[in-house]
Amino acid sequence: MKYTIPFRYGMTAVCAMLLAGGCHKKEKDETASAPEVDVAVAYEDSVVLHKSFPGTIVANDNAEVVARVSGQVLETPFKEGQYVRKGQTLFIIDPAPYRDAVARAEAELATAESSYSYASSHYEAMKEALKEDAVSRMEVLQAESAMNQAAAAIKSAKASLSTARENLGFCTVRAPISGNVSEIMQTKGNFVNGGASPVVLTKIFDNNNLSAQFEVSAPLYQTMVAANGGAESAFFSKVPLEFRVPLNNTYHTDLAYQAPSVDQSTGTVMLKGSVTNIDDELKDGMYVTVSLPYGVSPHAVIVKDASIGNDQLGKYIYVVNDSNRVVYTPVETGELLNDSLRIITRGVSAGQKYVSKALLTVRNGEPVRPVVNDKR
Repeated sequence: MKYTIPFRYGMTAVCAMLLAGGCHKKEKDETASAPEVDVAVAYEDSVVLHKSFPGTIVANDNAEVVARVSGQVLETPFKEGQYVRKGQTLFIIDPAPYRDAVARAEAELATAESSYSYASSHYEAMKEALKEDAVSRMEVLQAESAMNQAAAAIKSAKASLSTARENLGFCTVRAPISGNVSEIMQTKGNFVNGGASPVVLTKIFDNNNLSAQFEVSAPLYQTMVAANGGAESAFFSKVPLEFRVPLNNTYHTDLAYQAPSVDQSTGTVMLKGSVTNIDDELKDGMYVTVSLPYGVSPHAVIVKDASIGNDQLGKYIYVVNDSNRVVYTPVETGELLNDSLRIITRGVSAGQKYVSKALLTVRNGEPVRPVVNDKR
């Protein structure tokens, strides 16, 4: 007896086969027509975490150049911003009155020395006369007193001469340290009254000896130090520095100073680190951001920062799933690494592929042909 398949069941099987073949063909067609996209693979790594703090670049050596005598500025033999060496002449104040003062003091000293010469000779003569009873003891004492007064006058005259010469020396104002000078505050022809109190003429900053200075809240500072093996830990060397306008060179600092006390008005601890000024790019007073290490993330998920998009819902990444379809994936991000990588704290796992280029050319749900251009 022949066994026959009922007609409706046979038709159902045929349709199913046709549909399956059609779906398979459709998938093949989609894959063939799907655009190629560059993808990368999110990876896991152990990274040092940082917190950013605003700070400033400061010159460790800086000095005010002051006038200590009064008079008219005759010369300013330097240019603003110029690098000057310690001892270099910066200002000349009219020395004429001070030369006269030196001459008077020298004359007074000569007079005092002459008076002492006479008084001492007279005293010796009086002592000899006393032996012959030619003079009284009172006259000898008077001669001795006159000699002592003449000796005191010499000391006073020498002190006056020293002061006069010192003031004459102050007429030539020299650089107290080596460095770059600021603007000229008292130009040629101005009268400065430095006799009453020192008058600032310019300032010098040694930009070869710089530090990054910033403040950290006391509790956070204590946490960082405790977590990283103390303030002297190597963890606090090569701390990254960033500037508002990117510079030609990369800068780091080694923390060299921690304030011995907490600022009671702000509750912060001041920290300083030495900075090498490459190509003289850095200047005293520049703003800087200090990325201070505070811990380690042993399993951080890392992607290319350029692959992260932004919209009204926040940040996102286009993940490519196992079916090679683009999936819009919201993410939460951590800090930037090496200027081009970003830590993902939520949304993407290590090993997932994501669109790394041309984000504007893909859309959610779109089939693609992923081309892995960088496993990292």
